Amino acid sequence: MVETPEFKRLIEGYKAASNIKNGWTEKWQECYDYALPNRTGFYASTPGQSTTDRIFDSTAVQATAEFASRMQAGLTPPFAKWFEFQAGSQIPENQRSEIDKELEKISLFVWEELQASNMDQELHESYLDLAVGTGSLLIEEGDITSPLKFTAIPQSQLTLAAGPYGMVDKIYRSREMRVADIEIMWPKAKIPEEMRRLATDKPSKTFPILECVIRDWKNKKTEHHNFYVITPEHQDIIYNDSFSGDGANPLVAFRWSKAAGEVYGRGPLYNAMPDIKTLNMVVELTLENAHMAIAGMWQGDDNGTINPDTIDLVPGTVIPRPPGSTGLEALSPPGNFDVSQFIMQDMRHSLKKALFNENLGAPEGTPMSATEVHERMADLARTIGSAYGRLHTELVTPLLRRVVYILKKQGKIDLPLVNGREVKIINVSPLAQAQHNENVTRVARWLELMNAGFGPQMTNVVAKANEAATYVGKEIGIPEKLIREEAEQEQIIQAINETAQQSQGQAAAQGQQGG
Repeated sequence: MVETPEFKRLIEGYKAASNIKNGWTEKWQECYDYALPNRTGFYASTPGQSTTDRIFDSTAVQATAEFASRMQAGLTPPFAKWFEFQAGSQIPENQRSEIDKELEKISLFVWEELQASNMDQELHESYLDLAVGTGSLLIEEGDITSPLKFTAIPQSQLTLAAGPYGMVDKIYRSREMRVADIEIMWPKAKIPEEMRRLATDKPSKTFPILECVIRDWKNKKTEHHNFYVITPEHQDIIYNDSFSGDGANPLVAFRWSKAAGEVYGRGPLYNAMPDIKTLNMVVELTLENAHMAIAGMWQGDDNGTINPDTIDLVPGTVIPRPPGSTGLEALSPPGNFDVSQFIMQDMRHSLKKALFNENLGAPEGTPMSATEVHERMADLARTIGSAYGRLHTELVTPLLRRVVYILKKQGKIDLPLVNGREVKIINVSPLAQAQHNENVTRVARWLELMNAGFGPQMTNVVAKANEAATYVGKEIGIPEKLIREEAEQEQIIQAINETAQQSQGQAAAQGQQGG
């Protein structure tokens, strides 16, 4: 089949992006070999193949799994609502309270839909890839029982390219698929006759498929993506579509951190590889030394009566020797390897710290107070502050915008643009809450200083108690429906003042009568 100009443009773009990716794959595979041995790698392997032969210490494997669990619990906890929708800056001040209550109901519905989906399972898989540097998630419409369907895309299938503004604007996914699966995924796909003939002869045969999601910047006011499914072997575009609107892109790619000018992320596992390899080598040498200490090294006279190939050095073995010969004689090892224990302990601590596994310290010793735990979690939030900001921008916001797009398309919710101006996303996850607690601490410290230095009366004069209480409540994530509106607060304050004045008047009248 003759290449069309559009097919040629797509293939050339994919090859250019693949050339950049190829410079990373060797290092990524190294990360998988040492810390994620059961994940899909970048080189061909057979099912059931042993993938742990190079691993002599499991610290990296355990620390990476704990990193993924810790990130999920801190950023998108499975059993807690971790986001809120609030009125944006374009909404008039006097309307925000009422709109926030409606948005709270919508955010609760969205969270319930997420809980009914497979998001938590797939997100954990993506967080494992995030430890290397880049995670990805496919968010599609589901069925009647589950309207949302999430799929974690292995990093081996993903190829990224940056657009004119340095963002990830081109996403390519390569995989092997059967013709029957292609027809289920894209019913309107035009399958080439040769593919269909080969599939008829052998239904289990798979074909290379390349999916392309490319941002179209012709209209900057509206998010628009073009989607293509091509078969590189048959040089044909078998399906194409376009997505328009806020959250139209079904593929979400997110990174831990990145260097300027690069498109792929660098995760904590990627950065900790020198420690992982050193620790693995030290443990391997220690095991070799232990094997040598158990089996020993031996020497014997070559008198023709001892055959070293037939000697088994196991307990209870009797090795005969002729009179006058020395037989086998043990040799002392060349040195003491006890220093390895200090190296391994230091490397394991450094590795766990790199993957944020020792934020609360070791469990032994005096238990920490609640204040110390709070400070350590606040320190964690500060430590990963830059990564958290990137994840909020590249994962949390696009994920929720995509989910809102699907639910609006299905007619289940009615919501304006989630763009920060009409509706904004507030992250109330534990990591976000740790940062909000800093604001609460500042307010509490200020009120304490005012009370201590100037007394409660001056504090009441300077501080707006009702607004301070409302601010603290919102910062710690109290639902909007539990906080009284400003007009209602003023009515209650006025009623309290009137009651106090009446009490003072009655007390004064009683004093005059008594006098």
